[in-house]
Amino acid sequence: MFVACAFVLLCLVPLSHSAPVTCVDLVRPLAQVDLHHLEGRRVLVAGSLSYLPFMEDLKRRDSATASFSSNNSTTNISFKRSMLRDNKCHYASYNISLEGSSFTFDNGSVTTTFMHTSCHDCVLLSFDVESGKRLHFYLFSRRRQLEQEEIEDFRAQVKCQDMPPPVVMDPTKELCPEQPTSDPAAETEEETDGKKD
Repeated sequence: MFVACAFVLLCLVPLSHSAPVTCVDLVRPLAQVDLHHLEGRRVLVAGSLSYLPFMEDLKRRDSATASFSSNNSTTNISFKRSMLRDNKCHYASYNISLEGSSFTFDNGSVTTTFMHTSCHDCVLLSFDVESGKRLHFYLFSRRRQLEQEEIEDFRAQVKCQDMPPPVVMDPTKELCPEQPTSDPAAETEEETDGKKD
């Protein structure tokens, strides 16, 4: 009898550890941003937007990147973006102030939050545009292609946000070169287009 009870208990133990992960666990801001981990350039691997017409725009992008550099500051950092679409590179550069796990840009109309991700070399950014008017959810990585499990985790996070299934970028597409040292025309063009993020 004792052996039978012990066997039943052993069988139940793994079940208690395999409880489903809730959306509260999946979609949460980082408690603290590690600037050392953050620094450098990453490539957009997948993304989703709450506004369907902009999902079509996302599908037409060949590639996109995001890069951060801290300049020895714990809160003031540089945020640069590039996007290749229709064989043309678009750039934007912002000096931002990190407040906890968030920062704002475009004159305060976009609040960006660093979110938790299971991907070890990724940065997951949630863009809240115009106080909830649109939500953009982008996963950037140092790698061009992630493991299937990492993509599935991101899909689950997107689903928790009630957003359309993510667009997964083509890892064979060309990237824009690093941003030219000073090209105001390129920056202005992207900032105008930046409302689409």
